[in-house]
Amino acid sequence: MFIEPNNSGERRGSIEVICGSMFSGKTEELIRRLKRVQIANQRIAVFKPKIDNRYSQEKIVSHDTNFFNAVPVQFAKEIFDKLEDAEVVGIDEAQFFDSEIADCCDLLAFKGIRVIVAGLDMDYLGKPFGPMPLILAKADYVTKLHAICQQCGSIANYSYRKVANEEQVMLGATDSYEPRCRKCYQQS
Repeated sequence: MFIEPNNSGERRGSIEVICGSMFSGKTEELIRRLKRVQIANQRIAVFKPKIDNRYSQEKIVSHDTNFFNAVPVQFAKEIFDKLEDAEVVGIDEAQFFDSEIADCCDLLAFKGIRVIVAGLDMDYLGKPFGPMPLILAKADYVTKLHAICQQCGSIANYSYRKVANEEQVMLGATDSYEPRCRKCYQQS
């Protein structure tokens, strides 16, 4: 569906973005799509930022412990060195990459590769997070997922930080963050 042959028989690349708050199922959706690609016997390369070692250094892992093998990289440009002959590239936690990740995704798509990117669209302050706005601007397809507000049960699209720390990047899970709706996020 996302990589169609054109008149010359070459694949058409694309960029798919899966975004949302923490605990909205972004990595789970990325893994689901990658498993479908695997069933179709397409060649896959999966990458994650080296900084994200919460569950595993060499796997992307959802909060409900589903996983897919991945290559940790420090900088976006390293992806090109480890790509081999992939038809599909998966990238998790894109907000933690350097700003070159958006151009990297663009170049891969122009080479005919289907690029599936997952990441937080906003940080704990409700501000656009890292390179995600640039990736979203270049995306062919965007899926915004929502969590459930831990305060009232409504649809949540904010990641509320429960601990005192003003750094934009702070790795954590339910011990440090909870999803909140707009109203409950604003009341905190």
